[in-house]
Amino acid sequence: MAPTFDNENFDPKDLTETPDLPQLRHFLQAALQIELTTIPLYLTAMYSIRPGANEESFYVMRSVVLEEMLHMTLAANLINALGGKPILDKVRNIPHYPAKAPYSAESVAPFPLRHFSPEALDMFIAIESPPYGKPHWDDRGWHTIGQFYGIIDRGLRNLVEREGEKAVFLGEHARQVGPDDFYNSGGEAFAVTDLASARKAIEVIVEEGEGLDESIFSRDDRLFDEQRQEAHYFRFRQIRHARRYGPHDTPSDRPSGAPIEVDWSAAYAFKPGAMNLQDPRMASAKKLIDGFNAQYTGLIKGLNQAFNGQPQVLRDAIPAMLELRYLAEEIHRTPHPLHEGLHLHPTYQVRKDLLEPSAAAEQAEAPARI
Repeated sequence: MAPTFDNENFDPKDLTETPDLPQLRHFLQAALQIELTTIPLYLTAMYSIRPGANEESFYVMRSVVLEEMLHMTLAANLINALGGKPILDKVRNIPHYPAKAPYSAESVAPFPLRHFSPEALDMFIAIESPPYGKPHWDDRGWHTIGQFYGIIDRGLRNLVEREGEKAVFLGEHARQVGPDDFYNSGGEAFAVTDLASARKAIEVIVEEGEGLDESIFSRDDRLFDEQRQEAHYFRFRQIRHARRYGPHDTPSDRPSGAPIEVDWSAAYAFKPGAMNLQDPRMASAKKLIDGFNAQYTGLIKGLNQAFNGQPQVLRDAIPAMLELRYLAEEIHRTPHPLHEGLHLHPTYQVRKDLLEPSAAAEQAEAPARI
């Protein structure tokens, strides 16, 4: 009998390149959650930058965020194509920081929220790193996100070879998010209906993140008729080393081209784990952060609707994500009431009372039933 899976169980021992259909859907749910995990990390660094500083770095990170939104959308399309259901309406499926990536090995440390800093960029580089020189995945987990997608790709091909395309791609086309629902300068969404389009979706996600073999670039110029640009890993390395890649630089080189202005001091600094919102002295801070989290929860609910049969909702979700900037910047500008020299930061925690109102109501009523 094939194993069953719930959405809290991402045991690396279950990784396999010969999955059945429920297993493959579960891997893709993990991929969806990984893509969602990266977005608040990059937004936090962006929004912590002080006004007028590090503008190029800000817009580079913004471009990556929009592409991560595309990756999450393509992961949802893959789940729907296989007859599954993307799940973003349960608190247990939403990252809580520091966040551990599903199915990852011990070498992949949990990701904390960080302000714009060398430490943040080092973490982003590690997240997007290609598999060169990394151990092969095993029953202790994967070591790079691209490696995990490689497991999914081979598993998908093996499943189609065993069962045939019709038995694998049995989802409703109406649940697919297409270019009319999601488009930005980092590519466009497209329907996943068969093995070829599924593999294209995986290729877009991996190449935009870690680049093509022996190249610092992705294939967006050929796939989407857009300007050629570096993959995320290399965009982050340019910020970290304050230089662009030169025409003769290779993937193994540090960027040696024109300098980029990077001022690490021009950010609102905070310390992960330094906010105890239950402290009465943090009441004003808690009100600010709860308001932000309410807006963030609304965005997550919109994404869940878009990925579950209402793709048109995604047209409003992208602007809603960008509108979070003003709330986030207000929080970052606010000095920490208890730690001199530090500032507040958004926590990107969904509110259960808003995401799962019926469950929250049942929990609130529980004592009365005893």
